[in-house]
Amino acid sequence: MPTTRRRWIAMTASASTLPLARLGAADLVNAVWQPKLEAIRAKHDLPAIGAAFVTVEGLQSAAVAGVRKKGGKIDVKLDDCWHLGSNTKAMTSTLAAIAVDEGKVKWDSTLGDVFPNNKDLKGKPLAKATLTQLLSHWSGLPANAIWGLLALSGSDMISQREAALTLAARTPDLPAPGEKHLYSNWGYALAGHMLEEVWNAPWEELMQKRLFKPLGIKDAGFGGLGTPGKVDQPWPHVEDGKPANMNGPDMDNSPVVGPAGTVHMPLSDWAKFIAEHLAGPVGKGKLLKTKEAYQHLHKPTQAGENYAFGWIALERGWGGHVLSHNGSNTMNHSVAWVAPEKGYAMIACTNSGQASGPRALDDAVTLAVSENVKK
Repeated sequence: MPTTRRRWIAMTASASTLPLARLGAADLVNAVWQPKLEAIRAKHDLPAIGAAFVTVEGLQSAAVAGVRKKGGKIDVKLDDCWHLGSNTKAMTSTLAAIAVDEGKVKWDSTLGDVFPNNKDLKGKPLAKATLTQLLSHWSGLPANAIWGLLALSGSDMISQREAALTLAARTPDLPAPGEKHLYSNWGYALAGHMLEEVWNAPWEELMQKRLFKPLGIKDAGFGGLGTPGKVDQPWPHVEDGKPANMNGPDMDNSPVVGPAGTVHMPLSDWAKFIAEHLAGPVGKGKLLKTKEAYQHLHKPTQAGENYAFGWIALERGWGGHVLSHNGSNTMNHSVAWVAPEKGYAMIACTNSGQASGPRALDDAVTLAVSENVKK
């Protein structure tokens, strides 16, 4: 996760106290800055790129540029979906906060508490890993399991995530929970499984019912984009910038690791989730009961560290306490920068895994804020 955005920080430092531009409700495709976004796309040789500016009230302005598949002629559309990768983590953490709010689980509930009948977990240090530690990468678990193998363990996702738990419990020589900070998709998969256990439903169903529907998010899904063989959504592109051999739901990481990074949705829907994290800390949230519950999600869980709950928490002169995260499944990139104290955020996506992708997204979020914050 990159934590430096020098050009953006330098620019926004001078804009930190400036009023937001007035935008009409229908001004969602900004005709002024869309050509500039196209220039960014061309500079970095990406197939497509999208970016949006969001406030407490929701999406204020968005633009997309490029084609769905490099070498083709089908333009990317404003309502196309984008793969969010690890920006899913903030969503899973928010779902966990809803469960805590409802008394289904506690932040300090452990794997052993929630899964007392898992024989492999009994007596293992991992049994003491808390929900907080799983969501903030302090569980001691490594980044990934052998996800493809776990897919063979059961036909339904709950069974596969139970197998991920058992495999974790059987893994030798893990650091004790709280001992070492290790960025872990595996930890998020198990946190999602904790929520499955306390709610008795798959994580995917919980996300749709408890998170997306209340926010009015209608076009979210999981896994890779598009109908296999059809260019009906942004096509994935690999590291060298060429189109992947195939598209569709299976062109992604294994579904078992969904809680760590398989969500896709249009910019307009992602903006609804981002707006919730701007509105919540000022008492205007829809999902959680108190503004303190949102603020909890935005604070690092360990002194001296900057990882909160699916967010990198940073102090910046232009925005005060800001949040950022990026995501990639090696065929797509996304990034979010959120400034709750200023009441605005920027998001950007591309359907390419090439190295220039993150730099292009830096340029895109810089553009989005410069075009929407009055100088």
